[in-house]
Amino acid sequence: MTATAKPSAPTVEAQPPAALDRADGVELLGDVHGSGYKEGAALVRRGDGQMVQLGPLMYALLETIDGRRSIDDLAAELSARTQRDFDTEHVVRLAEKLAAQGLLAGTEQHAPPRRNPLLALRFKVLVTNPKVTRWLTVPFTVLFRPFVLWPVVACFVAVFWFVLFRKGISSATSDAFHRPTLLLLVFALAVVSAGFHELGHAAACRYGGATPAGMGMGLYMVWPAFYTDVTDAYRLPRRDRLRVDLGGLYFNAIVAVGTMAAWLVWHVDALLLLVALQFLIMVKNLSPVIRSDGYHILADATGVPDLYAHIVPTLRRLIPGHRTEPSALGGRARLLVTLWVLIVVPVLLSMMLGAVLLLPRLATSAWDSGRQIAVVLPHDAAHGHVIALLVSLLRLVALVLPVLGSVLVAQRLLRGGTRRANAWSAGRPVRRAGVIGAAALAACGAAWAWWPAGQYQPVSAASAGTIASFGQLLATPTAAVRPPAQPASRLAPGKHLAVAMIPVGGATKEHPALFVIPGAHGKKAIAILSDSAPDPSTAPTFDPTGGTTSAQTSAPSTGTPATPTTSTSSATAFPFTLPSPPGPGDSQALAVGTKDGGVTYDVAYSLVTVRNGAPVTNTNSAFALASCNACTTVAVSFQIVLIIGESKDIAPINAAVAGNANCPACMTTAIAEQIVVTLVREPSQQLVNELEAQLKQLNALSALGANGTPAAVAADVADVQQQVVSELNSSGLLAHPISTTSAPTATATTTSASSTTPTTTSQGSTTPPATTTSPSTTATTPTTTAPTTTDEQTTPTTTEDETTTSSTTTDDTSTAATTTTSSSG
Repeated sequence: MTATAKPSAPTVEAQPPAALDRADGVELLGDVHGSGYKEGAALVRRGDGQMVQLGPLMYALLETIDGRRSIDDLAAELSARTQRDFDTEHVVRLAEKLAAQGLLAGTEQHAPPRRNPLLALRFKVLVTNPKVTRWLTVPFTVLFRPFVLWPVVACFVAVFWFVLFRKGISSATSDAFHRPTLLLLVFALAVVSAGFHELGHAAACRYGGATPAGMGMGLYMVWPAFYTDVTDAYRLPRRDRLRVDLGGLYFNAIVAVGTMAAWLVWHVDALLLLVALQFLIMVKNLSPVIRSDGYHILADATGVPDLYAHIVPTLRRLIPGHRTEPSALGGRARLLVTLWVLIVVPVLLSMMLGAVLLLPRLATSAWDSGRQIAVVLPHDAAHGHVIALLVSLLRLVALVLPVLGSVLVAQRLLRGGTRRANAWSAGRPVRRAGVIGAAALAACGAAWAWWPAGQYQPVSAASAGTIASFGQLLATPTAAVRPPAQPASRLAPGKHLAVAMIPVGGATKEHPALFVIPGAHGKKAIAILSDSAPDPSTAPTFDPTGGTTSAQTSAPSTGTPATPTTSTSSATAFPFTLPSPPGPGDSQALAVGTKDGGVTYDVAYSLVTVRNGAPVTNTNSAFALASCNACTTVAVSFQIVLIIGESKDIAPINAAVAGNANCPACMTTAIAEQIVVTLVREPSQQLVNELEAQLKQLNALSALGANGTPAAVAADVADVQQQVVSELNSSGLLAHPISTTSAPTATATTTSASSTTPTTTSQGSTTPPATTTSPSTTATTPTTTAPTTTDEQTTPTTTEDETTTSSTTTDDTSTAATTTTSSSG
């Protein structure tokens, strides 16, 4: 951003000394080219750096003052310069106004203090003096030559299209977050590019013929920012001043083009994140609301150096009956400034009201996220993870700054408003009563907005965060400050089909069972917690003959099949309806056996990462369906879900279905293994590679061939599971280590059946029976779940957008579902 000192209005009157001379350090900068004022304007810089805007008469008088001429000589010289008649009285009156600004020797004590606008840099530290700045800008002025500028702009347009519309930045973000070193590199390059942005302003100033002053850094409210003093650019014509305003954005474009060239050479996707950051910086700097490049572009386009000084006069003239009040601005400038005021004032008021309404959510989000990050700091420090420690500290700073900025702006507005209100109502009881009433009303409004009433909830990933949603927030503030309680969904009495997640050993109060009942006819699903669910390893299984059998392990039966009754139909097609394809983030294995004596294997595995509080609703499923003679059909699906940080909606689904119809002497096995864990920070690329290597071992399952019995397949899957769990536990990234207790092995039992075979799912649901025309003996085993480890944080469980009726503590879960069916005849 560019930094220019702004003119100030006279506040006190002071008598000029008898011998008129300029105050020490006063610098005459000359007329403002393309001024928007009717009479024109000129700028003077005081010794303290404050810019003072003067009319043509006062500036002409200040030019003639040299400490030697008398009042009569000054009047004569001023008359000659302006082609108007002036006497000593006129000179004295003009000199009094100059003295009120501290521009005459001996009147410095009467100078108004330097202006300290709300939206301005503070605590500025000079990094380069004017001499060093001029030396630095020499090599870069050539970049503004037309034969260099226009090709760079064309390349930037191509880079903009490629990154935002063709390539995207998802891979860049993933690459940077998976490799903390790259993330720090991108951050460091972003800081360097911010300094390069300021060098662009200085180089453009020098290219136009002006002299750039110092470059430095300061605080914009609470955010660190760089600045360049290019006040001397006011000497330049409007076109050259606009080049200075756009010079920083042009250098951002150069950084984007250079970064794209580096990406073409090394193909490091994280570099594209730096390109995206340049786009964001450019958009932010183009805002005409804050004192940034967009503000200075508009100021130079209108010829009005300080737009904010014209807000009150412009608003006053918009009041009926005041439209004829005189204005210092010309017609075109007055129109542009009026349009700017009509846009900026509602935006500023909306931002202030939105800050009050959103402060509870922002503070809660910062607290929750900061707590998650702070937990990792001792671990990283103890293990010497310097890069990870620095990344965590940067994330903490990024969380604290927005909240601190909101509090600081509120404090400054309150202090400034109080000071102006006291001055406005001093000595006037009616005005003072109005001020007290307005202050009481504002205090009541703040108390109403911040008094806890359910609004202290972190911002969720499902929040829209759009301009439309922000407008809705301002239109209905009650909904944000007093969010309505979500009504509990009611469940009709009777039996219901539910997706279940039951800890090994049975449900307890510490580790309850979760049941999700899908809603019928488009209604919302209902989630229920229970501490009385039985251990799935001892639960009864479904018996197709009408009863139940115990879940004790038994080997597949090889007995003589039962003789069926009269056949009622012939199967002319595969008797099973195949499942829908998996959705994004889901994993599915589908093995279909239709060839007599055939061997069919389908193995699927995936490693999914969930970030930014996104819902964890991944589905892992295995379907083994057979209708053939003496065939082997095996489906295995293994999914690892890594939750980075925290998610409020954790409802993963793990299902295995094994079924056979018209299938003598066949063996059908389906195993679904799902591990869902919470990591305290981003996993390293080495850990990701090792987990993927463990999953790839599942490709060897097909080597079992016809010998792939349920026990053999389950043993190989269990080995992979143990290796994955060991790898995760040893990484030191788990919020809570996974229990090493292995899940009970699900083995097949046999039962007699007539002409129908049910299909049993891992959640205990039963699909309609398939009709068969030949005898078959089937065996089913129940679903088993692996040990569930939980932490103390309670997270609500939802399905899509349903209302939750309970909460579960499945922040770290390892679930497995296994269903095997075998038959022989």
